[in-house]
Amino acid sequence: MLGLLREMPSNADLVALAKERLYPNYRPAPFVLARGRGCELFDVEGRRMLDLCAGVAVCVAGHAHPTLVKAIADQAATLMHVSNWFYNEPNIRLADELCRRSGFARAFFCNSGAEANEALLKLARHHFYGLGQKDRVRVVAFHNAFHGRTLGALAMTGTPKYHEGFGPLGPVTHVTYGDADAVERAMGRDVCAIMVEPVQGEGGVFPAPAGFLARLRAIADHHGALLFADEIQTGIGRLGRFLGSEGSGARPDAVSLAKGLGGGFPIGAMLTTEKLAGALPPGTHGSTFGGNALGSAAALAVLRILDDEGLLEASRTKGEALGAMLRQLVQELPEICETARGQGLLWGLVMRPGFVAREVLPRIQEAGVLLIGAGESVLRFSPPLVVSMAELEEGVRVVRGVLSALPALKATA
Repeated sequence: MLGLLREMPSNADLVALAKERLYPNYRPAPFVLARGRGCELFDVEGRRMLDLCAGVAVCVAGHAHPTLVKAIADQAATLMHVSNWFYNEPNIRLADELCRRSGFARAFFCNSGAEANEALLKLARHHFYGLGQKDRVRVVAFHNAFHGRTLGALAMTGTPKYHEGFGPLGPVTHVTYGDADAVERAMGRDVCAIMVEPVQGEGGVFPAPAGFLARLRAIADHHGALLFADEIQTGIGRLGRFLGSEGSGARPDAVSLAKGLGGGFPIGAMLTTEKLAGALPPGTHGSTFGGNALGSAAALAVLRILDDEGLLEASRTKGEALGAMLRQLVQELPEICETARGQGLLWGLVMRPGFVAREVLPRIQEAGVLLIGAGESVLRFSPPLVVSMAELEEGVRVVRGVLSALPALKATA
């Protein structure tokens, strides 16, 4: 098939080859993206699309940001990888930067969010193993949570459809998100950790109720368990603060980071308190590529961009504006839209029963805007933090036009 592709292949040519050669566990849109610039993406035929999903909340600096491009190019020309048998300077500096900004004491690096959550799970179990409490292996997590696709992270993910065919999983007890009393009832002497997202992203963009995270901290302390925050989607400025859990009154014992940390370059991290620094001694956990110089340089560049362009404050102010636009859309289209919820630049537009996100998203894509779903009926907005007000207005305007046409389409279906 490759030999039959024209010198300038079309979307159809490449999609046909993809369907022949790529493992079919995804359902990509039927076009092939070729380049990006800021919040714009272009397919191989030159069609422009407005990116308001940022690679699932990953590309916080947008596409082809010159600072990030230069950092990656310069580091690639110098040193990419040496393994964890040896130190490299960018990784040391990144660990220091993350600890300084977050208030944590130690950083462990890996390649993805799922790996960071696996590290948290191993950390909890081995911490109590070292204390002689070998039965402390159970985690309390939440319905609708998403923590990754590897088996440990999958066990903590509170969406049954993701579990089918992969059991037995656990031991994990899932309770209702936001219900601290349910967490209290689920606790026991075998619980090593409570795992929580400051905002549930994949599950439908559910912000934590006021006081919920602080109550989890108190429950964990009372039972001698650890409190972990999955900051993979909510960290790195997404909610208008460096970590989503900041200001909640709950200081986790450890957090997981990924997605926006590398701005598009694969990197994950686990940040811990000093108390947990000995929980995973040499030989108990590792990652071949974790902490490589290239990924570390990319993450350092992202942190510089956050500072130089004031993206934490921008996420707050532009997030407030996006929320207002989406709430106005709910008022304009009450027969289609049920509510809008979110924080910072992570918002969900919830459609009424009968409207399914995976059926609506292709129409929005055809109109030139890229969004993703969250749960069954939620359109998720997670744009690059560099998004402009004009781009947010454009995106909401396009979504309004698509949704306005849905009743007529439904009536003729």
